[in-house]
Amino acid sequence: MPDHVSRRLFLALTGAALVAPSLTFGEEQEEDDVPALLDHILLGCSDLDRGIAFVEDNAGVRAAVGGVHPGRGTRNALLSLGERRYLEIIAPDPRQPGAKDPLNLYQLTQPRLVGWAAHPGDLDAFAKKLREAGVAFEGPTPGSRARPDGRVLRWKTINLADDRHGLLPFFIEWSADSVHPSADAPKGCTLDYFELNSTNPDELTPIIQKLDIQLPVDRSDKTRLRALFTGPKGDLGLSS
Repeated sequence: MPDHVSRRLFLALTGAALVAPSLTFGEEQEEDDVPALLDHILLGCSDLDRGIAFVEDNAGVRAAVGGVHPGRGTRNALLSLGERRYLEIIAPDPRQPGAKDPLNLYQLTQPRLVGWAAHPGDLDAFAKKLREAGVAFEGPTPGSRARPDGRVLRWKTINLADDRHGLLPFFIEWSADSVHPSADAPKGCTLDYFELNSTNPDELTPIIQKLDIQLPVDRSDKTRLRALFTGPKGDLGLSS
């Protein structure tokens, strides 16, 4: 049986998170198993320190604290997944009590995928495409975050009016004067594949095509995101 099929079987057996010895650690990943436009994946948790420890214990790389999102009530830690691709561990910021919790992070009892971002290029041009395709959205909206070293990262985002509870991505364009987080976040992990499961792929696929994401929708008994990461300690499968 091909290795990538074995890995898909492994992921199919995972719940929210499951760890197993690496099946093909060090081998080249199947590029077709990861959307070309994927920018980063959000791993939600109720406590950032526990989220960092969870990834380090299971994958073998410790994510670096990235900073806080003022007004959004969250803070994060980052881990590179290769060129222009990274994992964002996101959790509530205890210094922003009373902030809204749209990702329901406080309610999480274990780390789960809570969303993802795609980079389609020029967001103004992409916004025009969405309007022509009849897709409702908000933005482009500017955003920023100060890193622990004081450097400020800036970006613009487009959020879909209906992202199917995080199943569909938001879209990001990084400022030309900002270093992409994948460039200097801790390295050592790869994203082997990323997939979208749906109980009704025939209904969801046309929407994916309008977004020009090139991501297959697999039929499943549950609608969710799934991803498989490989690190020095082995494979880490996660789902939403």
